This record gives sequence, structure tokens and C-alpha cells, in this order.
Amino acid sequence: MLQYWLCSPLPELSFLIFLLLSMALCGSSDKVFNVMEFGAVGDGVRDDSQAFLEAWNAVCTASTTSATLTIQKNTFLLRPTIFTGPCKPPQIYIQVLGDLTAPKTTSDWYGSKSTDWLTFIYINGLIINGNGTLDGQGSVWWSSQNYIKGETNELRPIALYFSFCNNLQISGINVINSPSKQVKLFNCIGATVRNLQIRAPPDSPNTDGLVIALSSQVQVLDSYIGTGDDCIAILTGSSNINITRIACSPGHGISIGSLGYQGNYDTVEEIHVQDCSFTGTQNGIRIKTWQGGSGYARKITFQRITLNAVENPIIIDQYYCPHLINCQNKTSAVEVSDVSYDEVQGTSTTKNAINLSCSQSKPCTNIQLNRINIISAVQEFETSSYCLNAHGTAGISVPNVACLEK
Repeated sequence: MLQYWLCSPLPELSFLIFLLLSMALCGSSDKVFNVMEFGAVGDGVRDDSQAFLEAWNAVCTASTTSATLTIQKNTFLLRPTIFTGPCKPPQIYIQVLGDLTAPKTTSDWYGSKSTDWLTFIYINGLIINGNGTLDGQGSVWWSSQNYIKGETNELRPIALYFSFCNNLQISGINVINSPSKQVKLFNCIGATVRNLQIRAPPDSPNTDGLVIALSSQVQVLDSYIGTGDDCIAILTGSSNINITRIACSPGHGISIGSLGYQGNYDTVEEIHVQDCSFTGTQNGIRIKTWQGGSGYARKITFQRITLNAVENPIIIDQYYCPHLINCQNKTSAVEVSDVSYDEVQGTSTTKNAINLSCSQSKPCTNIQLNRINIISAVQEFETSSYCLNAHGTAGISVPNVACLEK
């Protein structure tokens, strides 16, 4: 029997199966692609966009369980570029060791398929890390003639735009000087943004640091953001957003909204901001809605917030109209409810440290303030509070919030 088994095809078949399984396992390991291998020059002068797209195609079509795109320590000039999925590998890494720079003139954007600089779309399991810098060269767009519309007849570009990217992770990189928003998440489910440095001059227009829209299950952690607009803006359709240990300076603070623009139905809920600091900002923690809109902003918490010479530390503004054009009173409004402020401490540069200006038709409800201590930054006045149609409860608070209705 033993002789028969040895002479039978079974051992050969077993070995063949073992060999095929080994090959399959080997084929499933990570594969690394370097942009230099696809013709990138990396001198910061010649356009490397096509080389990056060819490298991306190789990464996105790799028959492996993961693939890595390595950007080495050079400076790469990229025109507006779209990195498109879906991709074969369930997980894709982009290692940003070098620097990326956008074109220095708006005319270099002519003929581009994208209105933004670097766009990632329909890519799941994308992980971007490293310590490189992405420079949007925004100063050429910030002059008055390019403020609203650039020479390309398009709105000013966003530097780093993620659309329909689920299970996204971004860490370590620096994003600076975007023509418009620095980083935007749109329709992303399950994202973690960690250890980012995001910077733009305080007078750069509409250069929000991080914009989150139509996204859920997002964590923003341990980052520094200083820009000419909101450090973080949370827009409609967003829920289950956790923002922790963010240092905001300069900028317009962390904002929920704006919501309800041009009568839109907008919704935001389960937004949690904790252990964040604001230094020299126009606002601290803000909810802003336009008159005439509808929808809701609810289940929002602000905990352990530190303020250092902030102009408007706590503000709900349901009369938001920044350019003071067509600011008419309207009956409909986004409903603001279930908002909690706990352990908000520091200094204000204005007397009115707490401003709760709620809609006359849709009052704010269940506003809770506790352990608030906001004093004057210059000690020339005592801080005060203002309420309009705001309902809720206040515990220990400096300034006193007696204006809050039950």
C-alpha cells in the first residue's frame, strides 16, 4: 500500500496545491512604487504631474492586498491632478517624504480637468503619511482680482480634496498656502486626520484649514491649524465628528456651519469638540446659520476648551450674513438644540464673551453651560453675556449667563 501511495499522483498534486498557495500568498504582499521610477524629475521646476499619474495607475491596479506610492525627498511641481479609484488593493499607502508645490501662476491652471489642486476620488482604504509639505502657492490667487474668480474663470482651488474616500487616514503632512480651503473631506465615511500642520497667513481670504461636508465618523486629532478663516468648518450632512487636541491660531475658530444658505435644508449632529485651544482668533467655538434656511444643528458638545485673547469666545449666530448684503429678516431658520459647553476657560478681547443670538422664529433649546470662566484679556472690563431667544440652563459661569431662558 505504501508503494502504491508513493507512486500515485497524490503527492505531486499536494505539492502543486502547496506551490499555488505559496504563490498566491506571495502575490498578496505589499508592493512599493517610487515616482522617480516613472520619470519624475523632482527639481521643483519641471512638471511631474504625468509621472505621478503613471505611478498612481500602477499602484491602483496592483494585484496585491496593499500597495505603496513613495514620494522621496525632492520637490515636485504638480499641476492640478486627479487621483481616481476605485483601486484593486484594499489598502493604498502614499508616503510623502518630499515636498509638492503647485504652479506659481494662475495661467498654469488653464486646460486642467480639475478646479482643485490635488484631488482623490472614489478611493477606499487610502492612507497618507509622512512629513513632506504641500504648498498650494496661494498668494497669486489672494489678490483682489482673483478673490472671487481667478484668471481661469473658476473658483479658487482647494489644495487637498478627498471625495468619496472611505476609511481614509491622513497623518504627519504639512499643508500650506492653499488658494482657498486647505483640506476638504466630502462624502467620506470613516476618516482619521492626525498630526497635521496646516498654515496660511491670517489675511489670506477663505483659507479654511479643514472643511468637513456630507461626511460621518471622522476623527481630527493632535494638529495645529492657523489660517485666514475657520480652522475647522463642519458643513451640512456631517455627523459623528470628533475633534480633539487641536491648536487653532490664527483664524476664525472652529465653526459649525455656515448652514441654511439661500434657504437650504441643512443638517449637522453629533459633533464633539474637546481639549482644543484658541490663541488670538476671531472666534472660539461658533455655530453660524443664515436666516431663511431650515434643518437642524443638534447634539453638539464643547469640552475643556482653552482661550487666549479670543475676540468672540462662545458664539451662536443665527443671523450670519458676513458681507452685509441682502441681510433681510426671514421667518424660517435652522433649529439649534442640545448644545453643551463645559470647562471653557481663558480670556476674551471683547466685553461680550458669550453671545447666543438665536432665531426669533426657531429658538435655540437645551443650551447647557457649566464651569465657564472667561475673563478679560486686558483686565480693563468685566466680561458679559448676551442672549436672544436662547433657552437652557447655566451652572457655574463667568460671565454670568442669567439671560438664558428656561
